[in-house]
This record gives sequence, C-alpha cells and structure tokens, in this order.
Amino acid sequence: MIENEAVLAQQFEIQGRDFNHAGNISTTIKEILQETGIPPSIIIRTAIATYEAEMNVVMYADKGTLYFSLAPDSIRIKIDDRGTGIKNISLAMKEGYSTATNEYREMGFGAGMGLPNIKKNADKFKISSCPGKGTTLEILFFLNNSEGQ
Repeated sequence: MIENEAVLAQQFEIQGRDFNHAGNISTTIKEILQETGIPPSIIIRTAIATYEAEMNVVMYADKGTLYFSLAPDSIRIKIDDRGTGIKNISLAMKEGYSTATNEYREMGFGAGMGLPNIKKNADKFKISSCPGKGTTLEILFFLNNSEGQ
C-alpha cells in the first residue's frame, strides 16, 4: 500500500458483538471528511467501506482496531481484528457468500456483500487473514481520481 504523510490520523477500537455502537466509527470518519471538504462521492465510498469493515469486526471478531489517516492525496483505512479469521478468502470475496449466524441474519445482516462492497468502493484493497488469529484489511481511496486508474 502507498504510505503518505498523514495530515490527520486517528485510531478507533471496535468491540466484537457491540451492536449498540456499531456504525459509530464510520459515522465519525464521514463527519471528519465532510468537515475537511472531501468531495461527497469519495465520502460516500469511504463511509460504505468503513461501515462494512466495522460491521465485520462486530460480527466476527472479539475486537479490532481501525486506523484512519487522511493525507493530501489519499484516505487510508486499516482494520486489524482478533477473531476467527477467514479460512477461504476467495470464497469470502464472492457476492452472496456469508458465514453469518441465523441470529445475525434475523438482525438484517449476513447478505454476503460486506467484503465485495469494500472492494467495489475502494481504489485499492488488500486483505490478509490467519484462521484462528484474525484478519487485516487495508483500504485506500485516492483523492485525485487519476491515481486510482
């Protein structure tokens, strides 16, 4: 991933199965981006990807950390979680594939679109996972569209 000097950086802790606070981090990041004048189209993509990543930690991990950084030319989101990990990343990246429990499905989650939505909205996306230990997502959004092409 590209490393740029951050103008703004924040770290957020995510607690597994804390549905009462789920989505708060993505809302906070959306507000920060609005206040700094980031174009709405980039804010929407960032908010979608961040929300999906945050929800994956809430549903599948014991806890995680979301690192947010804003540089002059990019937004970087990195999520490290400690959880079950993903046994088959290729399968997990397929639209509609889900390991959500019936309880989560009854809550309206588990459509199998989380990771595909993150990839679709990001300019660059990297995922790594170790079953039994956790997963790391690196998501990059370019503020200058020509860089993502």
